Amino acid sequence: MKFCSQCGRPVTLTVPVNDDRPRHVCPSCGAIHYQNPKLVVGCIPVWEGRILMCRRDIEPRRGYWTLPAGFLENGETAAAGARRETLEETGATVVDLTPYLMVDIVHIHQIYLMFCSRLLAANFHPTHESSEVRLFKEEEIPWNEIAFKVVEKTLRCYFKDRVSGRFAFRSDKIETRGSIGN
Repeated sequence: MKFCSQCGRPVTLTVPVNDDRPRHVCPSCGAIHYQNPKLVVGCIPVWEGRILMCRRDIEPRRGYWTLPAGFLENGETAAAGARRETLEETGATVVDLTPYLMVDIVHIHQIYLMFCSRLLAANFHPTHESSEVRLFKEEEIPWNEIAFKVVEKTLRCYFKDRVSGRFAFRSDKIETRGSIGN
């Protein structure tokens, strides 16, 4: 951040009084600009035991496979955001959303909240965000073409839990690009 969104003047990076970390502060108007992690919401859409995935047609990681997910918008619940992202990326409608996995991705300031869900119907198609959309059996998942570590982590947890049929909510973290926590 270089300029104040309140008055347009240049900001400085400093630790405000009674704070414990550097913030962008406007010396002109005194506004403190807090920057917090972004919330990404998404789904594991299931149809007859198969998972709906999409091949990204946008950057980052264009051409790689992912679960439908994206940034939560102001004014929507996490579940509504996950439904919207699934529709935007796959053309599919999901129901029965249940919170499943929260992953802190500390180094990029994101928190993922993934939901287990069920496709309302086997209606899906590519969109402006996805060049291909298809259902995968577990043994068909293109593990070497997964776009993001968090998606790989989500799928591995899901398939492990599917054996017992119990999908308890869990949390995890990814601290660096190559690591998966807990």
